[in-house]
Amino acid sequence: MTFDDLEPRPQRGAALTALGREDLDLFSGEELTERIALLEAEIARVRAAMDGKKSKKSAADALFNLGS
Repeated sequence: MTFDDLEPRPQRGAALTALGREDLDLFSGEELTERIALLEAEIARVRAAMDGKKSKKSAADALFNLGS
């Protein structure tokens, strides 16, 4: 067992909440552009995860509705 095992796990969405609280006035224009690119990449990752879940649900629905 390591000390990391004793740390409480962060709550879901905690990183996003913290991100939304950052003072954007402290960032340069270039840093804000980079931040937007990173956020757009995260949005694409979330959309891909959603699409994967939808396709798994559709496959499960099709499997269990075969007898209908």
